[in-house]
Amino acid sequence: QVQLVESGGGLVQAGGSLRLSCAASGRTFSSYAMGWFRQAPGKEREFVAAIKWSGTSTYYADSVKGRFTISRDSAKNTVYLQMNSLKPEDTAVYLCKAAPVYRDFETTSSGSWGQGTQVTVSS
Repeated sequence: QVQLVESGGGLVQAGGSLRLSCAASGRTFSSYAMGWFRQAPGKEREFVAAIKWSGTSTYYADSVKGRFTISRDSAKNTVYLQMNSLKPEDTAVYLCKAAPVYRDFETTSSGSWGQGTQVTVSS
């Protein structure tokens, strides 16, 4: 069982930056992928970014490509999401996910979720 705790959300003006963190515990992660999803009020949860635990591969939703960067610190069992050039449409609860697959990370029902952290971008 993997436990995930997100932090780093907050209120920021459009054009600003935030860095989210997701601290993982409970097992070894060498075969896992981790990533971020977000859910805005009244909308479905959407994929944002994913990274292989090895750090050798990442991929992003088109809506955040070039603005967001996912990374991980294996020594701290932590994954980060650096968010730059934030827009009001990025406002959402951001959730961290860990799963034992990478290719189907967006759709797999396997894995664990964190509780989420709120990001609000004002115009």
